[in-house]
Amino acid sequence: MQVDVAVVGAGLVGLACARALQDLSVAVLAPEARPALSAPSAPLAPQAASAPFDARIYAISPANVAFLRTLRAWPLIPADRVTPVHAMRVHGDDGRSVLEFDAYRAGVGELAWIVEDAALQAALWQVLDGRDRCEVLAAARCVAIDAGRDGARLRLEDGRVLDARLVVGADGATSALRALAGVDAGVRPYGQRAVVANFTCERPHRNVAGQWFLGGPILALLPLPGAQVSMVWSLPEAEAARVLQLEPEALCREVEQASGSAYGAMALVSTPRAFTLRRVAARRLIAPRLALIGDAAHVVHPLAGQGANLGFQDARELARVLGAREPVRDVGDFRLLRRYERARAEPIFAMDAVVHGLYGLFDSPDRLVARLRNLGLNLTGRVSVLRNLLMRQAMR
Repeated sequence: MQVDVAVVGAGLVGLACARALQDLSVAVLAPEARPALSAPSAPLAPQAASAPFDARIYAISPANVAFLRTLRAWPLIPADRVTPVHAMRVHGDDGRSVLEFDAYRAGVGELAWIVEDAALQAALWQVLDGRDRCEVLAAARCVAIDAGRDGARLRLEDGRVLDARLVVGADGATSALRALAGVDAGVRPYGQRAVVANFTCERPHRNVAGQWFLGGPILALLPLPGAQVSMVWSLPEAEAARVLQLEPEALCREVEQASGSAYGAMALVSTPRAFTLRRVAARRLIAPRLALIGDAAHVVHPLAGQGANLGFQDARELARVLGAREPVRDVGDFRLLRRYERARAEPIFAMDAVVHGLYGLFDSPDRLVARLRNLGLNLTGRVSVLRNLLMRQAMR
């Protein structure tokens, strides 16, 4: 098989990128079996009000929601499975310092939209199914890549061979393709795991997201439709293991205490899960005939909820660069790929630096550092220009 672009990986970012690459033939290498889909362009069936929400959720920025709209994926998600975030309150670890971001005061409709992984995956698969000149190779694992002057050849585990002018690596933080292409990546474990679960809450969340820095651990409670919230609790590995073993009632009481009972009494409605947290930074975003996007290129701490957003930004920019190429330029031309790398270098570095810096700042046990970080939260909250600058950066 020969195509213009081979996208290795079928997560959210890989699927979005494959759909965004207009006027190019595309092959998507999915490591698992392809899910069954309804008819292309048909709205996804609304789920029953009692249907539990996926514990893995994302806060998608307005700019990326607009991108997903251009792909015709966002309108396919049932309205009762997404929630707008109108404000966010960040609490320091002294019990008094608070930084608030408010969409109304900033003159925007929403700070973000909360959507569950399963709903977004289903919508992206559906629009990809309606894309012309797109092949999905199910249960396909790449075991070798040979990049040459005129293209790249991928050898698959089952013996199949795929030729492409450009290969897009979207196969996650432990990207096999990145390793096969010889692209080094710096990997630093945070020594934490993110425990995720959903709860019903006594008090209305009023579409406000909350985050609590707890002297190392970081708790986030994100609004879901109705009287529900989704938790992401970044904890030291031993503490995460303990929390996962708690009875539902005991877990609820600990979350209530950590959040200062901001949402009143809580009740667990999903089985807690945990994900190991690590920082990943590829040394380069490109190699001959290769571009890396999403977690294959970078992984940041989830404290700012920007992992998926950075990945969608990668897909947006790569699609823009390829779409704006000169008529005679090959889509895998290294000089063309450098345009993508240059455009993404600064935003990725800036977000990684801010997130990693915040993690280090609030993880420090030093009492002077603790005073300074909480003072900084209050100061940022009082300087509207700085607060709005940070907010608009996160909304890209």
